[in-house]
Amino acid sequence: MAAAALKLITFADRKGARVGALIGEDKVLDLAAAWAGGVHASCAQDMLALIEAGPPALAAAKALLVDAPAAFLLDRAAVTLKAPIPRPRRNVFCVGRNYMEHVAEGDRTRGITQSELPKYPQFFTKAPECVIGPEETVPAHAEATKWLDYEVELAVVIGREGSDIPKERALEHVFGYTIGNDVTGRDLQRRHGQWFKGKSLDRSCPLGPCIVAAADLDASDLGIRLWINGEKRQDSRTSKMIFDVKEIIHQLSAGFTLRPGDVILTGTPEGVGYAMQPPQTLKPGDVMELEIEGIGRLRNSIAGAAA
Repeated sequence: MAAAALKLITFADRKGARVGALIGEDKVLDLAAAWAGGVHASCAQDMLALIEAGPPALAAAKALLVDAPAAFLLDRAAVTLKAPIPRPRRNVFCVGRNYMEHVAEGDRTRGITQSELPKYPQFFTKAPECVIGPEETVPAHAEATKWLDYEVELAVVIGREGSDIPKERALEHVFGYTIGNDVTGRDLQRRHGQWFKGKSLDRSCPLGPCIVAAADLDASDLGIRLWINGEKRQDSRTSKMIFDVKEIIHQLSAGFTLRPGDVILTGTPEGVGYAMQPPQTLKPGDVMELEIEGIGRLRNSIAGAAA
């Protein structure tokens, strides 16, 4: 039987926030308790510290999955999951227009019928203050935007510093993978030309529920899906990316140093609300459920009345 994947989380209970790992569907391994007084104790309180600790800490956490003492296990229902990296040190890096069908659906809204394949990744960022965790609410931002939209994306977490990273070495710099929702004010995105404003509304970047260690997940061909109030809107595979994870890291790191804990959103597939006929905007109370194969589900809602 294959060993269970290491799914690292940041969680909180009455003892405060700390790092753990998911075990099955209903248990959480409390790494702070398991490592108390040990060599890895300092990195059990903060995911960024764990990422910087590197392979030895990952190996120690992985070993505990096999036979964790009951004293270190908590009921998942008794804790609150936070974003895996609750406060990134830097902006979240993002790639736009990275699935051809998404490029095409966007072009159609502007009357373009013959879409061209992008020659290079289109990079932008979201402010670190955007990040929230599972089950947290996204503000409707009704005073700022009338076109709030969703985007399910595979998120890459960098584990090793590097610049000018060759494509063939790029995956050596990946710590793991999680799910991101690039919530966007479409009218702001278009109004300001450069995408930062429309992409950096407060609390517009849900991340989670966990980071799956890179050694435990081949992210090259995973199912990626999103539902709004139970209606499936997006359904694709990561193999349909125009620029894969290796190419994204190679291009982003050209003349630019990636650091441990950096998060990269890799683009969304077709099915976004603004391209539907008629267009569908997010409304107060709407529930967004995102799923990526091998990682799990990320659920958030738009603040306001129940859907």
